[in-house]
Amino acid sequence: MLDGGLSTQLERLGANLEGELWTAGVLLDHPELLEKAHEQFLAGGADVIATSTYQASVEGFERAGLSADEAARIMVRSIEIAVCARDTFWSREANRKERLRPLVAASLGPYGACLHDGSEYHGEYGLTRSEIEDFHRRRIAVLADSPADLFAFETFPSLAEAEALIGVLPEFPQVNAWLSFSCKDERHVAHGEPFAECAALAASSEQVIAVGVNCLPPANVPELLDTAGDCGLPLAAYPNSGEHWDAGTQAWRGNACDHMDVAAWYRHGARLVGGCCRTHADDIGRMRSQLQDAL
Repeated sequence: MLDGGLSTQLERLGANLEGELWTAGVLLDHPELLEKAHEQFLAGGADVIATSTYQASVEGFERAGLSADEAARIMVRSIEIAVCARDTFWSREANRKERLRPLVAASLGPYGACLHDGSEYHGEYGLTRSEIEDFHRRRIAVLADSPADLFAFETFPSLAEAEALIGVLPEFPQVNAWLSFSCKDERHVAHGEPFAECAALAASSEQVIAVGVNCLPPANVPELLDTAGDCGLPLAAYPNSGEHWDAGTQAWRGNACDHMDVAAWYRHGARLVGGCCRTHADDIGRMRSQLQDAL
């Protein structure tokens, strides 16, 4: 069981996420809220918690006035906070009953996420492959030797950016990860390539241990999973609540789903299940219960 939308949980705790740094900004101002959010997801039933580094980058922190060294320390601090929350949760005997020891995933989003302009939903960056590789290489290097258990490369919009990432991974042989794509319909990732092709690419890397979809409407999940069912990797599914992000107005549109059919996702092959934007710890608790009932 994965966690839900970290930004959503932080907002429920009163965090202000305005600005380019988004959830990474909480590291600077209110790290105690970040630890609390992780604790709430664990209490809700998450077996994996993702760190607040999704939108973090050295370049982004430099634009906020920090040095490259300070940026790196802050990004590692995000991992340490999540590990502390996990270790505290696991130290309590009551939490170890019929549970897996939770994992900490170092979350890293696509290049577009760090631009804070919605371009992670289309992947049109105007950069060369080498430039994309340099961007991902720099961030992975900061966190490669952190205490995270694995990496989560999330919301990738295109085959091309996934190719760049996979080209860099062998430089960090200690890194294992899942790779998840944002999708625009029941068959294609946000940039337009078939998800099945992206899943096959992910399976070609010995360091990618699962592939999936996230930050998409829940209704699109089953058919997407079906298209990639023979890729040879475990599949992941963690969609949004049903609402969608309007990058132009910087606001959420639409209505949240009444029910996340996690049992159907499992039947269609998902083995990592959770929520993305606009889902919170209570939602994860309901998803876990529904999945347990179905099994």
